[in-house]
Amino acid sequence: MKIAVLGAGMIGRAIAADLAASFEVTSVDKSQRSLEILSSGNDKIATKVYDLAHTAGYTELLAGFDMVVTAVPGFMGYETIKHVIAAGKNLVDISFSPEDMLQLDDLAKEKNVTAIVDCGVAPGMSNLVLGRYNEEMAVHNFECYVGGLPKQRTKPFEYKAPFSPVDVIEEYTRPARLKENGRIVTKPALTEIELMEFDEIGTLESFNTDGLRSVLHTMSHIPNMKEKTLRYPGHCELIIALQRSGFFSSEPVMVNNVPVSPVEFSSAVLFKEWKLHPGEEEFTVMKIIVQGEKNGVPKNVEYTLLDRYDVHTQTSSMARATGYTCAAAVQLVAKNLFSQKGVFPPEKIGNDKVCFDHILAYLAARNVNWIKKEY
Repeated sequence: MKIAVLGAGMIGRAIAADLAASFEVTSVDKSQRSLEILSSGNDKIATKVYDLAHTAGYTELLAGFDMVVTAVPGFMGYETIKHVIAAGKNLVDISFSPEDMLQLDDLAKEKNVTAIVDCGVAPGMSNLVLGRYNEEMAVHNFECYVGGLPKQRTKPFEYKAPFSPVDVIEEYTRPARLKENGRIVTKPALTEIELMEFDEIGTLESFNTDGLRSVLHTMSHIPNMKEKTLRYPGHCELIIALQRSGFFSSEPVMVNNVPVSPVEFSSAVLFKEWKLHPGEEEFTVMKIIVQGEKNGVPKNVEYTLLDRYDVHTQTSSMARATGYTCAAAVQLVAKNLFSQKGVFPPEKIGNDKVCFDHILAYLAARNVNWIKKEY
């Protein structure tokens, strides 16, 4: 099977390297440098320089491939997926774009395409867990807490991004949708800050972000749901100060008679400040809580993850936790374990125990270990 991985960023490279052990993989990106980093570490992966913003050329670009992985920045995600589907290619996606991917369901069915979207760590594993336990119990409450953080805490932000700063800024500015007492409510991002304790890590702060996405609609019967992002304490205060000062505004300001976009300027500055350098150690920490009852008896399930930078393969934890989940879903489609046609968020994959167990086993084989606790 021939697979095209669209996007050769940190996570896209991890996906390509993992899949190359089983398939013929070509990585596609406009950045020659990113492709060189990938090919220097794995000569089995073919590379192609192409500006993925030029979606009109996708039919020709993807003609020789059996399947596609979309690992592009969030702002490109929807159009990328739309044109991959239009080209008639099965796909798995991790782009985390703001649009509703379920709007492409009719197109996917028309093109006889299987499209698994949002299949990373969060969204991704959080959805898979919820989908699985929604089949086993009456769920009353769902919570997800997740963050990727540098091992070395460096002031002022004590943060490094495994992906584009513009995507992080989008996470900090997009209003957060939650479910409370059966109603969808919208709150500003970076609100309801609370301190939480994590084994081996210590104290982190959590805050509202818009991470629930598809489950607000596919799991609309669940009365209470929320997702919160994790950072080192004090990070939120700095981000809120930048936001309130206008640094994330898209409205141009005049500087020496030249219009400058504050958010583009901020992204350029923060790219250097937040960039993960080669070999820099970081970790991904996550907790998923599902509460409800089974046969009238209260039941609580927790899945926790603490994954660290892999020194041997020089792969970031976020690339491992996100990319290997995506690669596991690719294997599901390739092995015909999941073959339904349409657009499917991960909760629609996790409801199948065979698919759920396959993904957890695939991750465990790569030492991405989810710990389950029931009580």
